[in-house]
Amino acid sequence: MNLQELNAYAIAGKIDELNLISMEGVFYVLEARMHGAAHPVLDAHGETLQLRSVEHAREVLHACPKPFNVVYTSAHDEMCGTSAEESPKLPSAFRSA
Repeated sequence: MNLQELNAYAIAGKIDELNLISMEGVFYVLEARMHGAAHPVLDAHGETLQLRSVEHAREVLHACPKPFNVVYTSAHDEMCGTSAEESPKLPSAFRSA
């Protein structure tokens, strides 16, 4: 799904959860969960959208009414087979203070 589709689904109330997942502390990806399935958010080229920071995600999602969780995974979690679904999720204040 792209950002326009994400916004449309969020406005329609079809997004169960929106997660901003930290990828080894280097960049972040967005995942929308609908009906128990994860849907990556894609850029204009059909590639997984990569974001630089939580603040960058806030800028990109400024029109999206759905708040997002920040999910931090670690190499330890990956070695133990823990998925992003099981990693700790921190609700993000949509606007920075």
